[in-house]
Amino acid sequence: MTHAEHVNLIKKAITKKGGTWADFGSGDGAFTLALRDLAGEDVSIFSIDRDKGRLRTQDNAFEKMFPQSQIRFIATDFTSHVELPPLDGIVMANSLHYVEKQVAFLTKIRDYLKPDGKLVLVEYNSQEGNQWVPYPVSFTRFEEIAEFAGYINSELLEKIPSVYWNEMYSAQAIAPSLFSSEFFH
Repeated sequence: MTHAEHVNLIKKAITKKGGTWADFGSGDGAFTLALRDLAGEDVSIFSIDRDKGRLRTQDNAFEKMFPQSQIRFIATDFTSHVELPPLDGIVMANSLHYVEKQVAFLTKIRDYLKPDGKLVLVEYNSQEGNQWVPYPVSFTRFEEIAEFAGYINSELLEKIPSVYWNEMYSAQAIAPSLFSSEFFH
């Protein structure tokens, strides 16, 4: 996929400039770069991946594409506890399918989000797993687990064809504010 395709997949979720975001399981940073492109130079990004080599690849890409960036690379397993400030959003692109206990994990990371913060997901729209996607997250599954984890307003954003499976999708869900009427249902 190209940078423009990465941007297109998440652009409906990144609706304002700036803020504080994290990319959980950021890999080589394709969607971290897309996030930076959409949120602008004032965004503060925490890029989290356990592979230091992939974080170095990301760092090099940021130096070339967006040298004026506020980004912090954190080399750790994204499922472990990470010290983060309150976040406006979390991007998870092709990483949730590595988490076995998805509801518990999404519940845990919801606490990182500010009220009305966004969880932005990119995944294969499949219910069939394999060794590369051990715990698949179709959009239907995402809607279910997001609701169980306490998010509101799950929304499908985009779909694109995939070489590996039928298609990929992007979606978002919102961390409720304490005063949201949907929080109490």
